[in-house]
Amino acid sequence: MADNTQGIKVWDRFVRVFHWTLAACVLGNYFVLEDGEGPHRWAGYLAAVLVLSRVVWGFVGSRPARFADFFPTPRRLRAHWQDLRQGRLDAHAGHNPLGALMMLWLMALVLGLAVTGYLLGSDAFWGDDGMQALHGALANILIGSVGLHVLAALVMSRLGGINLIKAMVTGIKPVPQRGVEQARAGVEARK
Repeated sequence: MADNTQGIKVWDRFVRVFHWTLAACVLGNYFVLEDGEGPHRWAGYLAAVLVLSRVVWGFVGSRPARFADFFPTPRRLRAHWQDLRQGRLDAHAGHNPLGALMMLWLMALVLGLAVTGYLLGSDAFWGDDGMQALHGALANILIGSVGLHVLAALVMSRLGGINLIKAMVTGIKPVPQRGVEQARAGVEARK
């Protein structure tokens, strides 16, 4: 890190393992595993368990992992959007409000896929074209959203001079010295 930056611990081990394991499940199910086969179903179930575990961790985990620290309230979203429009990149220890919104959207899509995938294996919906179409549409929306998520991480990394992808691997987020206190304070500084 440069002299004018300081690293802060943001993502604990659980969050990092959750993130990359969920990414593997989603990408594997979409691009590699055969639809409806055992490995596809089990990867889907694992993805659902991961998301539900992350929801629990959002209440009991480390501070940057807690929903209270980054939940995208209308006030936080407005303030973040105003900052972006004015060319200011406000410091956030964890997710910024738009990133938090994306995270919640992705998790909701994974749960929707888990439910529709489970229903497709039930007697009531076995071979149901409508449920299959819904499951496929959710999968396509998820992959498109994942692409947007990756693009946003790359753009924000570039604009902020912070490698967000590396931070999700190491758990350490470099923050410019001027933003360290605000980042450490997390959302409390935005209230």
